[in-house]
Amino acid sequence: ITQTPPHKRPVNTVFQKYALFPHLSVYENIAFGLKIKKVSKDVIDQKVMKMLRLIGLEGYEDKNTTLLSGGQQQRVAIARALVNEPKVLLLDEPLAALDLKLRKEMQYELKRIQQEVGITFIFVTHDQEEALTMSDKIVVMKNGEIQQVGSPQDIYNEPANRFVANFIGESNIIDGVMYEDFEVEFAGQAFKCVDKGFAENERVDVVIRPEDIIVGDYETSPISGEVESVVFKGVHYEITVDAHGYKWLIHSTQSQAVGAHIGMNVRPEDIHIMKKMEA
Repeated sequence: ITQTPPHKRPVNTVFQKYALFPHLSVYENIAFGLKIKKVSKDVIDQKVMKMLRLIGLEGYEDKNTTLLSGGQQQRVAIARALVNEPKVLLLDEPLAALDLKLRKEMQYELKRIQQEVGITFIFVTHDQEEALTMSDKIVVMKNGEIQQVGSPQDIYNEPANRFVANFIGESNIIDGVMYEDFEVEFAGQAFKCVDKGFAENERVDVVIRPEDIIVGDYETSPISGEVESVVFKGVHYEITVDAHGYKWLIHSTQSQAVGAHIGMNVRPEDIHIMKKMEA
């Protein structure tokens, strides 16, 4: 597509700040691209009304865009881009300006619109949860270089490196040594795991998600430490535990007392081994 002049590329954009024309009505904003293409008035009318139905703004055609709410402005920006029937729609952090509740609503609304029109959406975001919610496929980039491509489940459960593990969701990343296939040592203990293909005694990064840590008895668990802080997050408690010189993060539905000594364990399938590399 680099060799194709911009005006001939089958791509439209929804901008972060919407970039609606303030002097034009909702109808005129959506119709703008079609008028530039010199499409007949009847066809423009038909397509604009179809878009208004799609975005749920029927009856708003004569409204001034500057008087609309953020969510409504965003819908108009989406309709203005989609009415041209691009092959790809690029959305540049389109939900960044919205408050949390509206942002969640618009995530589902965008997914519905995408499924209805059936074209590819490339959705740029720095919000990890948004990436997991919105996508069929995620591309994680750092400094313009692709770090990993995969489904939301692959990216979350099998991060390719430390950067991906830290970027998508919260992680405990611990130094470890791979004794042999299916056995790793970290936090002073040997654990069974489901990874293989590493050299004997290879130094590795071990990733354990906070929700996968099982809180148990201080005396009998393989890892033990002292609770440093407890924060209530609504659906879970976020617990920080100091154990073996590492600050472990745990997500649990059960609270713990600050200063308490607790045990921690983890199942083999919840231990993910990564090659050592720079963050």
